[in-house]
Amino acid sequence: MLNAMDAMRRGTRLVYSRGLRRYVFLPILINLLVYAAMFGYVLSEFGGWLESWMAMVPGWLSWLEWLIWPLFVVSLVLIVFFSFTLVTHLIAAPFYGFLAARAEVELTGREPLDDRGWLKTGVDALGREMVKLAYILPRMIALFIFSWIPVLNLVAPLLWAMFTAWVMAITYLDYPMDNNKVSFRDMRQRLSARWWPSLSFGGLVTLVTWIPLANLFLLPGAVAGAVLMWDQHYRQLPAVTHQKGRS
Repeated sequence: MLNAMDAMRRGTRLVYSRGLRRYVFLPILINLLVYAAMFGYVLSEFGGWLESWMAMVPGWLSWLEWLIWPLFVVSLVLIVFFSFTLVTHLIAAPFYGFLAARAEVELTGREPLDDRGWLKTGVDALGREMVKLAYILPRMIALFIFSWIPVLNLVAPLLWAMFTAWVMAITYLDYPMDNNKVSFRDMRQRLSARWWPSLSFGGLVTLVTWIPLANLFLLPGAVAGAVLMWDQHYRQLPAVTHQKGRS
């Protein structure tokens, strides 16, 4: 965890230095607009959603209303959190890919292995985000359903915490790995091989994402921090899959 914190600290200082700020401020501005729109929409619709949800509760369960209401609120917060996170990362992906490449040069003195041009890199970054979504969404839905199964749902908070940390690790550590021609499957297996650095870094990023508004300014530092984590923990691992494609 200390290693992850140091990577975040150094990464955040780097991304706001001259030469890298241009990769940060445009996605921040776009994400601020998305943040404001989503927050306003949730506030305006929350009352109606709550009434509709409670109307679906059978009369014989009305005595559990004290428990169902907070479960609904927690579920809504989780859904909004994941939705906002996925949308903002989809928007920022091309910028963060360029930011990770530039940060790798500044932090390690090495150019990434990526030999694509700017346009193809941006387009491929969006495609890579779709691959991430295809991996994350089914597991998120399965975990959401699991959270409503009596008795088993007692461990749901722990599973959500681990899953969120894993998702954040995949999201950010993928930027430097994609820039170095590591396939999506290979990337996941490298993260599994170094599961503790992966979860500790992902857990730290998760904590940062829960800081309202400030997260928009801190998360670019996680991109540069991921470059440091890649260089220290994953670069030297042998490729464990051999594919023609990279995703």
